[in-house]
Amino acid sequence: MDLSELERDNTGRCRLNSPVPAVCRKEPCVLGIDEAGRGPVLGPMVYAICYCPLTRLADLEALKVADSKTLSESERFRLFAKMEEDGDFVGWALDVLSPNLISTSMLGRVKYNLNSLSHDTATGLVRYALDQGVKVAQVFVDTVGPPETYQKWLQQRFPGIEVTVKAKADALFPVVSAASICAKVARDQAVKNWQFVEKLRDLDADYGSGYPNDPKTKAWLRKHVDPVFGFPQFVRFSWRTAQSILETEAEDVTCPKMAATAPDITSQPPKASSPGSHSVSSWLKVGHIYI
Repeated sequence: MDLSELERDNTGRCRLNSPVPAVCRKEPCVLGIDEAGRGPVLGPMVYAICYCPLTRLADLEALKVADSKTLSESERFRLFAKMEEDGDFVGWALDVLSPNLISTSMLGRVKYNLNSLSHDTATGLVRYALDQGVKVAQVFVDTVGPPETYQKWLQQRFPGIEVTVKAKADALFPVVSAASICAKVARDQAVKNWQFVEKLRDLDADYGSGYPNDPKTKAWLRKHVDPVFGFPQFVRFSWRTAQSILETEAEDVTCPKMAATAPDITSQPPKASSPGSHSVSSWLKVGHIYI
């Protein structure tokens, strides 16, 4: 799987996809949706779709795809390679959401929680398949939140498609299992090859599982927290585990209320040589904060 686009810029989101098989533009298709990396405090969350014609679903099942959590890393890579070999009838697409995007979404002034982000990402991938000409007839989804509510929400957005949302769908429907494998292979590769934009000293590449309750992951977080700048962007700083470490290991920063006479920082800074103008440093002063 080529993740070079993500490796060039892992601060936002990245869409990856296979070529669309010609048959998927001609015959009604079944499409599965699943994710990998929803719970970890480290690394991206990856949403994936996998699709094939209804007439070839038995061929997809014959690959013996299964819930990615029940497979070893080598088994997942082997099955993903098989799906790539069968690209004449199997297609896939991914949306890789960086830790930075997840955290800034959740902690923004207008809150955007993980469930809403997940729902919108899944919807975006279905629309992407449709825009690519895939004749989607059925969609199977591993639920996020109450399945009945989620199914109704999706059905309203895609009234011409039969939507099924179930808990543990990745263990029930082979097309969802295939999507889960695509997502997990991409996340594993992204985490293993993560390009740190920060210049970290003595970087420890042994993160543990990345889950909040893993002692090795917690030790890694404590080792790589900066007392002023916090965590590298590999960390979801909106997670409670990360916030707790910040509260104990980092310095408090207080931003006094902006002074009523603060200069207009939306305007261009004055030239230092302009008669009667303030210096650039005074233009950057806001209350008691200096840059």
